[in-house]
Amino acid sequence: MGAVPPVEPVPADSITAFDHECDVLVVGFGCAGAAAAFEAAAAGADVLVLERAGGPGGSSAQSGGELYLGGGTAVQRACGFDDDPDNMFAFLKAALGPHADEEKLRLYCDESVEHFEWFRGRGLTFNETLHDAPTWMPLTTDGLMWLGENAWPYNTIARPVPRGHRPATEAFGGWLLMEKLAEAAKAAGAACHADTRAANLIVDDDGRVAGVVARRYGETLTYRARRAVILTTGGFVDNEQMLADHAPVLLGHGKVSDGLDDGGGIRMATALGAATRRMSVVEIALTALPAILVRGMLVNALGQRFINEDVYPGLFSVAAVRHQPGPYWAIIDEKGYEEIPPEDLWGVRPRFVAETVAELEESLGMPAGALEATLAVYNRHAERGSDPYFHKDQRWLRPLRPPLAAVDPQEGFAPGDAEGAGKGTGVAGFTLGGLHTTVDGAVLNHSGQPIPGLYAAGRAGAGIHGEGYISGTSLGDGTFFGRRAGRAAAGE
Repeated sequence: MGAVPPVEPVPADSITAFDHECDVLVVGFGCAGAAAAFEAAAAGADVLVLERAGGPGGSSAQSGGELYLGGGTAVQRACGFDDDPDNMFAFLKAALGPHADEEKLRLYCDESVEHFEWFRGRGLTFNETLHDAPTWMPLTTDGLMWLGENAWPYNTIARPVPRGHRPATEAFGGWLLMEKLAEAAKAAGAACHADTRAANLIVDDDGRVAGVVARRYGETLTYRARRAVILTTGGFVDNEQMLADHAPVLLGHGKVSDGLDDGGGIRMATALGAATRRMSVVEIALTALPAILVRGMLVNALGQRFINEDVYPGLFSVAAVRHQPGPYWAIIDEKGYEEIPPEDLWGVRPRFVAETVAELEESLGMPAGALEATLAVYNRHAERGSDPYFHKDQRWLRPLRPPLAAVDPQEGFAPGDAEGAGKGTGVAGFTLGGLHTTVDGAVLNHSGQPIPGLYAAGRAGAGIHGEGYISGTSLGDGTFFGRRAGRAAAGE
């Protein structure tokens, strides 16, 4: 690893003349940056966005594109579901916890329908059809999907309602989301300087953030922000040292990112005294296919089940990677495998097949009799339509009969499909912790006071998440609080 460039703030009085000036300077042109730039420009501010890559998009453009929205959206109603903000809040508080940020989460749920309409106002469309099966990402154009709301224990905490809203495109839709948001920001008047990497915050004598020092093609440039700077630079999954310091669970695993989530914005702000929150919290994706798991079992290296397989995939991923001995295996029988629609298999085939449970145990290196015992208990209860250990839904319960197959997540597809994600270990992820902000995106110092002129949103900040994650909440809270940061910065 090369030398880490210094990120200490630069005094404003050391700069004789700025190369560029604007009212609001947004650093990073992913979904949060685009939302912030749009709102600030729509509020009348002169807005400039710095993007270190060749154009807008970032990790948002490489994502699945699903947005976690609810409370009674038009798509939910068209698909026959009755939802409200309280019901949405109850689910998310449990699923994103423990220690979800309830103030931000309450606001997000209360204004979720308005946020959905905001996306439609930016040109995104959502088909009014439901994908009614567990999956990482449907290879369909359905506009609504389940994200574990109908699985135990969440179906006992809140009324089960699907909230995964998907832009009208097949499979991964992050590119379409970013295309529409970037167009909207530019149409509102925001300008973009691409291939420009922010390096340091500029601070005046009063401690107010007054701009940014940046680099472009080896040239140093200075940008003055008359009102505020908004950091939307993403997380830090691509910074091995920061992972080692804060989120070592992801070390050695795949990275769901565009390769540029190096924590630069977080480091610039903390060098100024900014506080952080939830820096150890991550999204984890074990590349096991939900379509296989719901029809079979997920077991650890000792052949033991440890969760109901119909939960949101990120939850079985966290349960496995954080708490169970690996490797992990998806166990399924021939009947179950043949029932899976081809599009839900993603081209994945079993690595091990055996005529008896004992043969499969030996192939997988499990203790003799371990998987056999697990299967016997599972089958005995499945014959009665119950799962007293983990409460898998009756829809998926039936006895598993040899021949059996074991699918290795290390050879599975990669959710998010960023370069290298999930390859090698079968695990990929990204960071969720970041700068401590108010609901309007103001960055707080260690005394809990706002740093004048500095805002953050998206994965550069700590959003609604506690120690859990649900797909669509990253794009959802990034855009929602990016919008609020843009409006607040414009009003400085």
